[in-house]
Amino acid sequence: MTDIPLVGSTPISSLTGDSVVRVPKNASVADAARELVSQDVGVVVVGDDERPAAVLSERDVVRVVAAGNDPAAVLAADIASTKLVWCSADATVDETANRMMEHYIRHVLVEEDGALIGVVSARDLLGVYSSDVGEN
Repeated sequence: MTDIPLVGSTPISSLTGDSVVRVPKNASVADAARELVSQDVGVVVVGDDERPAAVLSERDVVRVVAAGNDPAAVLAADIASTKLVWCSADATVDETANRMMEHYIRHVLVEEDGALIGVVSARDLLGVYSSDVGEN
């Protein structure tokens, strides 16, 4: 009998095929929201640094709107999260999922050799796990 690897042991780098969506540091929250929609993603990296310092998520945009602030008048960099959670490209799907649960987050930045190579979302992981269930 052949050993079939469990889906959770898949390297997270296999989920980082799409390019990272970025907005400039001087982008407004409205600019970032347009990128979120046009690129169909849940998070954008703020700035063009090889190893970014901030990300802005859909929830960040909602917080600006809910507070009654004008998204066109608020800089993305001023509200973006700087408490970033990273994983290495060779981390497994299970390790990354556990890291996301530990930090109660929806997105993890994936790095290789100190540089950002992708962003993995909870939706990406759900897709991997649900495909495994469908195969059994």
